[in-house]
Amino acid sequence: MRFDDEGAALLSPAEMARADRLTIEAGTPGTVLMEHAGYAVADDISARHAQGTRVAVVCGPGNNGGDGFVVARVLAQRGFIVRLGLLGDRAALKGDAAWAAGLFRGEVEPAHPDVLAKATVIVDALFGAGLARPLDGAAADLVAAINRARRAGAVVVAVDLPSGIDGATGAVLGVAVEATRSVTFFRRKPGHLLLPGRLHAGLVKVADIGIEPSVLGAIAPATIANGPGLWRAAWPESVADLHKYSRGAVLVASGPVQASGAARLAAVAALRAGAGIVTVAAPTDAVATVAAYRAALVVKPADTAADLRAIAADGRLRAVVIGPGFGLDGDRGEAVDHMIGHAPALVLDADALTLIARSDREAAFAALKARPAPAVMTPHEGEFARLFPDASGSRLERARAAAAASGAVVVLKGPDTVIAAPDGRGAINENAPPHLATAGSGDVLAGIVAGFLARGVAPFQAAAMGVWLHGETGRHAGPGAIADDLVEALRPVLAAGLPPPPDA
Repeated sequence: MRFDDEGAALLSPAEMARADRLTIEAGTPGTVLMEHAGYAVADDISARHAQGTRVAVVCGPGNNGGDGFVVARVLAQRGFIVRLGLLGDRAALKGDAAWAAGLFRGEVEPAHPDVLAKATVIVDALFGAGLARPLDGAAADLVAAINRARRAGAVVVAVDLPSGIDGATGAVLGVAVEATRSVTFFRRKPGHLLLPGRLHAGLVKVADIGIEPSVLGAIAPATIANGPGLWRAAWPESVADLHKYSRGAVLVASGPVQASGAARLAAVAALRAGAGIVTVAAPTDAVATVAAYRAALVVKPADTAADLRAIAADGRLRAVVIGPGFGLDGDRGEAVDHMIGHAPALVLDADALTLIARSDREAAFAALKARPAPAVMTPHEGEFARLFPDASGSRLERARAAAAASGAVVVLKGPDTVIAAPDGRGAINENAPPHLATAGSGDVLAGIVAGFLARGVAPFQAAAMGVWLHGETGRHAGPGAIADDLVEALRPVLAAGLPPPPDA
């Protein structure tokens, strides 16, 4: 798998700095990169606003500010009315930023909120993705003024990333610009996708400034935006000689009748995702209810952990889902422990995660690492906190730590769902609509992932595919959708096929 298929790699600020450095060392001057960056932002503004538009460009003391000087110069040459405010002393500018400032022939004012007066467009060139400390003082005051102007109707265009957003984590460092659009260079940063950075960045455009993709070979980025570019080649296709067991058999463990809806959703989602046959092991009181839900489901009674073990012993099984509506009482924990030790590809969700957190987590993690078959965990924030109380940092950092600690692929669910593998690979999802936050939505996701695992897809790709497809079903189902609607939306979304590569 090439990790940057379709240009989806995400570069940390340090990795982006290295991409710049490698390009400069290969013979492209830094001033050329800065000129291209400034032109990219100016072109974006020129395409949307007429000559004569009032533009305020606020520049910081580093290379982000240097980009801003180029933007101001180009827009002034194109007939825009430009005011430029500089945070700091012009004489203190160094390197490429000093070069760019030297080419600007207009007035350079102190970066004060007054510079923003009457501006239709504000260019935020204060600080880029590499900001390392919270904004305060004059910088914080200026950011607050930019945000007030945005709320009053001004368009705010951020150079690279809104000032005040950590490019690696998406965190707000004190205060941050609320941009309408962001123009970034070469590749996006994790901070463009992770919340709250995504909300501050607005619509993000990636501009080519002359950095060759070949530099990624030396950088070896481990983070990517989740989408077909990550797993297109692994997407399972139908062939003529398939039968139901060669497509993959899935077992879903259900809880009592009052909680069996979760297992039902997971089971049908696994079928829709391509599993050839799905069996639901349900307590006797739930068998009739589960059987009546879909005729396509096979339902077997399982009142005890021993019953479930017997059903799971079927050598034709390719994947097991345990946790959705499973319950926490009696021998439920014993059943989860058995599945960790003996099941084929395994999806652990909901109650299974709580049971692990309540018992010997380290023993469970050791058993997961010893499994010959893959495992995927799909916790939401509350479950994650109980299961991995020592994980810290951004959502991406915490998911990576959890995957390394547990030996499982971890899907940390949320509006910016993160998928992490034990080997350090990480993907950030970006296609999930807000209405996916509904009861049963996660059960559907667990079933989708199991369907892909049953079809032989590797666990990191299966989890990433499942998360992306889950988001697409939410978009198709639309506002007001409930979990049942998500299951039904899987069919038309799958029938539509994957979107073509950008260069197709």
